[in-house]
Amino acid sequence: MTTTPTPPTPSPAPAPTSFRIHPKAIRARRNRRLLIVAALVLIASIVYLNYWWTHDRFWVRTDNAYVTGNLVPVAAQASGIVTQVLAEETQFVNRGDLMIRLDEHQAYAALGRARGHLGEEVRRIAALFMTRKQLAEQLTSRSARLNLALHDLARYRTAAASGAVSKQILQNTSDKILSLEADVRETKAELDTLDARVGGTTVIAHPAVELAKHQLIEAYLEYTRQQIKAPVSGYVAKRKAQVGDRVHPGSPLMTIVPLDHLWVEANLRETEMQHIRPGQTALVNVGLYGSQYTFHGTVEGLVPGSGSAFALLPPDNATGNFIHIVERVPVRIALQEQEIREHPVRPGLSTVTSINIGEPGQSVWSSSAAPSTAEYATDVYADELPTAEAMAKEVMASNLAVAHNGELDELQLVREGGEVRQTDLEQGTWRKSEKAATPLDVPVRSERSDHTPRSYVPRHSPDMGNTSPPLTPSIGPGSGSLGPEGGRSPSRLRLGSDQDRGK
Repeated sequence: MTTTPTPPTPSPAPAPTSFRIHPKAIRARRNRRLLIVAALVLIASIVYLNYWWTHDRFWVRTDNAYVTGNLVPVAAQASGIVTQVLAEETQFVNRGDLMIRLDEHQAYAALGRARGHLGEEVRRIAALFMTRKQLAEQLTSRSARLNLALHDLARYRTAAASGAVSKQILQNTSDKILSLEADVRETKAELDTLDARVGGTTVIAHPAVELAKHQLIEAYLEYTRQQIKAPVSGYVAKRKAQVGDRVHPGSPLMTIVPLDHLWVEANLRETEMQHIRPGQTALVNVGLYGSQYTFHGTVEGLVPGSGSAFALLPPDNATGNFIHIVERVPVRIALQEQEIREHPVRPGLSTVTSINIGEPGQSVWSSSAAPSTAEYATDVYADELPTAEAMAKEVMASNLAVAHNGELDELQLVREGGEVRQTDLEQGTWRKSEKAATPLDVPVRSERSDHTPRSYVPRHSPDMGNTSPPLTPSIGPGSGSLGPEGGRSPSRLRLGSDQDRGK
């Protein structure tokens, strides 16, 4: 039996040996990397220190800064019900534009009552002056009768010595003199009583007439302010008025925001306020534009107190739970009007503000802020008082029946071209001649045939600039009777005097 030889098995190939780094090489590589990082940190530190030394240390930055401006509130100045709203939020209104209209019926009725009361007072005081004149004439008549009786008594006593006059006539004359003396004293007492009421004044300057006059002015203001106008120009915001609301004086209706005058209020830490001065320049980045645009401002002034000092509930540090907190002081920074117009912003927007403290600026006690823009003053109410005064003069002139000697009302003086000072008219010291000592002499009738007062129409009437009567309500029939057309008919006394002069 033959045996086959088995082939030899191949031996396995030897495994490759692994690559091994020497520890010294690892330490060298790590040292090089640390050196590179340290060099980069050193370079960055040097660059930052150089930037801080040359630029950044002269600037104070804060992100606790906000855009603010004048928010002009529009409130009701009279009581009434809102009947019409003419302005809406985001709408631009000009100064003097009608924004809200109130129901004017009650104010119209109150104005009519005040007008009638003033006319009644003028006539009542004029009647007192006429009564005083009547008593003066009555005193003159009774004094003359008393003098006549005294002369008769003297003649009777002379004739009684010869028996030509009886004793009865003497006794009757004596009794008559006693009666006449009592009448004279009574008339003098009545005259003194009227002097206490009307002495030293005139019909127009009498206190009762003045009181009624200012009541009419107050009623007129109440009537005209049923129409609420925009005090300044700006955009409407926070409209609260609704048709049908019952408003009272002081009720907030809406707010007007002038967007052409805004500034930034930056709240800086008290530790950063050492070098802040008015007049230093500032750079403002508003969140609305980010870093795309930078506003250029100027520090106008430092608010004299931290925010906690003006808080509604200021902290009481004497209670024992004291915690030291770094306070913040508001700093006002003005923005340029041209930049605001080119890049509009709104009050309340957040900003990042930087102030250049490298500039010397002005004294810390100074301030460049000033109320110089349009929203710090308004003239929408300027025509109300002159129009009310003109209306009161019309009422007084139309109800003054007789122009007394040495006393003319201002409207008549204006018509006749007289030159009289306003103070003299108010004090009642002007006289036509030196002989006229009191306003109680015989009345002097005017030579003019037209006794009706001429209407006075101001430049701006309360009815939105219409140059019609000074008061023409927009509601109700016959409303024109409340203007200068009302009460223009001549009085009966003047008509009677004209008829007598014509005869």
